[in-house]
Amino acid sequence: MSPRWLEISALEDLSRKAAESPRRRLNLNLHEMGDTVHRLFNALEPGTYIRPHRHATPPKTETVLAISGRLGVMVFDPDGSELERRTLRPGGTTFGMQFEPGTWHSMVALEEGTIFFETKEGPYVPIPGEDLASWAPKEGTSEALALEQRWRESFGPA
Repeated sequence: MSPRWLEISALEDLSRKAAESPRRRLNLNLHEMGDTVHRLFNALEPGTYIRPHRHATPPKTETVLAISGRLGVMVFDPDGSELERRTLRPGGTTFGMQFEPGTWHSMVALEEGTIFFETKEGPYVPIPGEDLASWAPKEGTSEALALEQRWRESFGPA
C-alpha cells in the first residue's frame, strides 16, 4: 500500500471551502467511517458555532492539535459553567488538548484559516441528544450566533 501524502494545498483548499460553506466549517477525513481510529483535519472560520458537547455515549477520548490560525477551547461543567479555557495555536505555549470521555467542551475559531487535527475512537456514531448540552442553544439559531460571537470576543485579540 502506498503512502498518502498530505500537502499544504489540500489544507488551503479545505480552508477556502469552509469559508464558503453555510456552517463556516468543513473537515477532511483521513479515515473511513467504520475505522477504529478517526483522523481528520477540521477547518473552522469565525462565525461557526459548535454546540457544547461531550463524547460519553459511547465514551471516546478526543485529541486536538492546532495546525493553523487560533482556536479558542472551552471546558464546561455539566451545568454549563465554564471551568477552563485556552487558546491553541501552532508554535504557541499551548498547541493541543486531549478531552477525556464525558468532558463538556466547545471550540471557536478566533481568526480566519483556523485548522486543527483531531483524532478519536471510531467507528462514527452521531452525537446522541444526551451528549449535546441542553443548556446551550441549538445550532442555526440566532442565540447560537450571538453566543459564538460573545465567546470569540471574550478571547480578545491575538
